[in-house]
Amino acid sequence: MSEGANPFESLQSQIDEAAAHLEIGDDVIERLKHPERVLETNLTVELDDGSLGRFKAFRSQFNGDRGPYKGGIRYHPGVTRDEVKALSGWMVYKCATVGIPYGGGKGGIVIDPDEYSTAELERITRAFATELRPLIGEDRDIPAPDVNTGQREMNWIKDTYETLENTTEPGVITGKNIASGGSAGRVEATGRSTVIAAREAFDYLGKDLDGATVAVQGYGNAGWIAAKLIDEMGATVVAASDSSGGIYNPDGFDPVEAKAHKNETGSVVGYEESTEEITNADVLTMDVDLLIPAALENAIDGDLAEDVKADVISEAANGPLTPEADRVLEDSDVFVVPDILANAGGVTVSYFEWVQNRQRFYWSEEKVNEELEGIIVDAFDALVETYEEHDLSNPRTAAYVVAIQRVADAAEEAGTFP
Repeated sequence: MSEGANPFESLQSQIDEAAAHLEIGDDVIERLKHPERVLETNLTVELDDGSLGRFKAFRSQFNGDRGPYKGGIRYHPGVTRDEVKALSGWMVYKCATVGIPYGGGKGGIVIDPDEYSTAELERITRAFATELRPLIGEDRDIPAPDVNTGQREMNWIKDTYETLENTTEPGVITGKNIASGGSAGRVEATGRSTVIAAREAFDYLGKDLDGATVAVQGYGNAGWIAAKLIDEMGATVVAASDSSGGIYNPDGFDPVEAKAHKNETGSVVGYEESTEEITNADVLTMDVDLLIPAALENAIDGDLAEDVKADVISEAANGPLTPEADRVLEDSDVFVVPDILANAGGVTVSYFEWVQNRQRFYWSEEKVNEELEGIIVDAFDALVETYEEHDLSNPRTAAYVVAIQRVADAAEEAGTFP
């Protein structure tokens, strides 16, 4: 993994690459490469022992030309200002790629949640929600879960906002518990879109997904669900990893049982005697038909990309490939389904949740999954059409060509407010 790659610079490089194929002014492109605003705040919270803890936190609102800002909140010790800016930009183009009416935002707290009690995490979350209160709202900015956050944290943010605003506004945040206004199908959405996109890529390339070998790097929510769903489609998961290491069995293993082992022990490592212990790098360079990177950004840099042997990559994580890696894999004829399409299921079903919250009318899981499938398939078709029409070198550039044009069109139609 490339620790030195700046994710914000990677985003800007991806935009520049696509802009070369568009008739859009340099001044407009320059605007679309930078966030509109970034909140940086220090949260001071009383800890369980009575001492005060200080936690740096961010919220980036990148672009709102196509609708309210939308994007997750992550809790991780590696959160930085540039990371949050990059993630908020990727959200803009992700939403545009799949055609849902949102802009892009992202937030994060510099924290290792494993080092704090549930009560401390609640106080920290509510402190952040209080700081976010002037910025968020169902028509302004709608946060959601991300790395190390989930329904619990979203419920706390919703409750804090509604209490301070003396209102009922379930659409202020998505990824909530069903009882608090969440949507059926939301938990599986990111993993589901990742495998739908992979299935479409295999079909486009004339490859058979049934019996295909799969490696999954990162066994959190998106990774393990992608593994489960791709297994149900007939593929064989032969390798998986988490932050502690990886496992490999050339004959495959049960991804659901591997997740159960991780829940019990904290890692997939040690699952079944028939699996061989391997490293994260081994998983990324495994000779498989499909690789699903589902951890953090910059997992594959230019050097590691030289050893990647997968035929297809479907990006469940945000920004798992550096621009240098993209160039190497392009030369190796690896078909990469970009993150702004592959993992867009999360924000798409978040959009469904927001719509249901606004209407106070809730859908069945079957309807959610059916609507998600249609959106991802249509977005993949638009990507392929652009890829072929412009004779582009890789699918990522095609996705950005589609997305940037849609954002630029919205900005032009709105005009410029003095």
